[in-house]
Amino acid sequence: MNTDIENLFKDKVLGHPAGLFVLFFTEMWERFSFYGMRVLLVNFLTMAAIGYNPGWEWSVENAGALFGTYAMLLYITPIIGGWLADKYTGYRWAVIIGSLIMTAGHASMALETEFSLYFGLFLLVVGTGFFKPTMTSIISDMYKKHPEKKDGAYTIYYMGVNAGAFFGMMLCGYLAEKIGWAYGFGLAGVFMLLGTIQFWLAGPLFGKIGAKPSKVDEVEVPQNHKEENVKINNPIEEKEEKPNPFTTFDKVLILISSIIGLGYAINDPMSKIAGVDMFSFLQIGDFEGQYTAVLFALLLFLILVIGRILRYTAVVRDRMIAFIIFAFFTVFFWMSFEQGASSLVIFARDNVDRLLSGNAATIFNVVNTLLTVIPLLIISYVLYILWKKTFSKIPGSNIVLVICFLLMWGIVGWMLNRDYNTVAYDVQYSAIEQPDLDEEGNQKMDKDGNMQFIYIPVSENTATNSDHQIITRTTSIAEPLTFAMGDKLNITPKNNDGTEFGFLDDNRLELTRQNGKKLNRDNGVVAATITKVRENEVEITVSWFSILNSFFIIVFASFFSKWWESKYNPSAATKYALGLSVMGIGFGLLAFGAFGIVEGVKVSMVWLILAYLFHTLGELCLSPVGLSYVSKLVPGRMIALMFGMWYLAIAIGNKLAAVLGGQIENITKEYSLSTFFLIFTIVPIIAGLLIFFLNPLLKKLMHGVR
Repeated sequence: MNTDIENLFKDKVLGHPAGLFVLFFTEMWERFSFYGMRVLLVNFLTMAAIGYNPGWEWSVENAGALFGTYAMLLYITPIIGGWLADKYTGYRWAVIIGSLIMTAGHASMALETEFSLYFGLFLLVVGTGFFKPTMTSIISDMYKKHPEKKDGAYTIYYMGVNAGAFFGMMLCGYLAEKIGWAYGFGLAGVFMLLGTIQFWLAGPLFGKIGAKPSKVDEVEVPQNHKEENVKINNPIEEKEEKPNPFTTFDKVLILISSIIGLGYAINDPMSKIAGVDMFSFLQIGDFEGQYTAVLFALLLFLILVIGRILRYTAVVRDRMIAFIIFAFFTVFFWMSFEQGASSLVIFARDNVDRLLSGNAATIFNVVNTLLTVIPLLIISYVLYILWKKTFSKIPGSNIVLVICFLLMWGIVGWMLNRDYNTVAYDVQYSAIEQPDLDEEGNQKMDKDGNMQFIYIPVSENTATNSDHQIITRTTSIAEPLTFAMGDKLNITPKNNDGTEFGFLDDNRLELTRQNGKKLNRDNGVVAATITKVRENEVEITVSWFSILNSFFIIVFASFFSKWWESKYNPSAATKYALGLSVMGIGFGLLAFGAFGIVEGVKVSMVWLILAYLFHTLGELCLSPVGLSYVSKLVPGRMIALMFGMWYLAIAIGNKLAAVLGGQIENITKEYSLSTFFLIFTIVPIIAGLLIFFLNPLLKKLMHGVR
């Protein structure tokens, strides 16, 4: 009698069972939704409350605190979700449960109320806990009898991961920035729901695979970001080790440190946004009480880890110490890399010249078309093959996938057509000219010795008097609309510093006026006149730069894979050193590009593109180390704790990334934008040099493990 696994391998797509590609598309839509929302959140929260596309006008610091807690918890809940899947729900039901909860989370966020935002983020954290660790466990079950094909399966699977991240950030970001935030958040939820339905309808293809909890804990967990998953059921030297059960004292330490850690995660945004601080009684001078609590929790956790390590034999003890060193330096990497979700979003929005016109706009449109259409064609071809192989068995799943792709092609076609048909216009408007004064009341001078002024647009609500110096200013707008010379229209600022403007159609005009009344503030509606029809122009969205990480991974992943398989494969410490140092170089390029710029001056987008290139190269250097060292360096009885410790390191890195990224405005104001990026240049490079010089010690501690 054929088993479910053997049946799966009968219908092959590109040499692999069709079920793999059902998982491919399920993960693709989940990552579409996750990264589509992720790229919007900080931008939405910090956008001005009145303007072309109003947000909530939070400080970057507050937005970073909230996003950091969200990102931190995403690496904690999969530990619980994986355990529940193993013991109770089974992997497939865990995927469906997690997907439905995440769909509800995206829908909640699309409502754009304060409660719905918090509740939506909570649902996304819970849903991710179920979803994240179980998809790859299904792949593990599928390939039990075909281990030689497992590496290829994961390669294909992670193409789906990166494809989802790529299209999610591009399309959700485009809709959110061009049409409205709710459309971006909503689109993420739509694809999450459709992805859930297609996976559920594909159940007959898998038989009993992943349907029931396994007797042996074999849950697989994602590597740091989105490139590599590693099985963690390969304990070393377990036969040589005496039982080392958790004592009551150990359990108390775990409980206390976990409660404090969760308390900090919730308290940080709550204290900044709502002014409610649960740890205020621990404050020492200017040192916040929540940081006192965190240090105490880390001390308890350190006592726990040291206490357990000391109970093992010398060789195992040394290997675990090596693992802890790697976990420590992991914090510094993700602290820098995850700036892509916070400070780099703000930098791209407020400090990067994203307007291209003439030939530059044409070149970008062509490149963007190729970047979008070619991958979509390839993935659509995979869907075509899957349809031919599996339609008779899972027709409903295939039909849902076709609906997904028709929707995707429709949005892509609309986006590209809109960009190709966008035209730039010069418009004139009235503004109040005022001297730009420093803190001492003296007028600022530029580098050429000229006096600097600030210009306040005269809006519908602006009260002018004879003391005001009213002048005529010229700016440009870019819209996929046809205007003529002399046309009268209404415009309003698009970015927070009021240097870029957008056209208000009737709907946006009414909403902007209502928003002004609701907030009892100037509505920012400015009367303008078309003075010149220029040429085709495109404004690159803030979210477009975030897709570069996924694109560069797809381009360079095979090169790094061949490097790691060659005789020139570096040691783990060298990979870490390369990853951290290359990451630092990327921020160094940003620091150089931003050096000496004054307020209102934009940085060339070339610097940001190069930064994402180096950040991705750094990630590809470091990602092979990751969780693979759990199975290589840690004894079986310590895997659960060390797995949690590794994810704790990543969670801390994500939280620090958002907290430090939230200081971009404060550091820029106090020092300079270049200084902010220098922090993330110097710290990773120093960390990289440190671990490089620790290489001999690490090799000794690892006792032959490579």
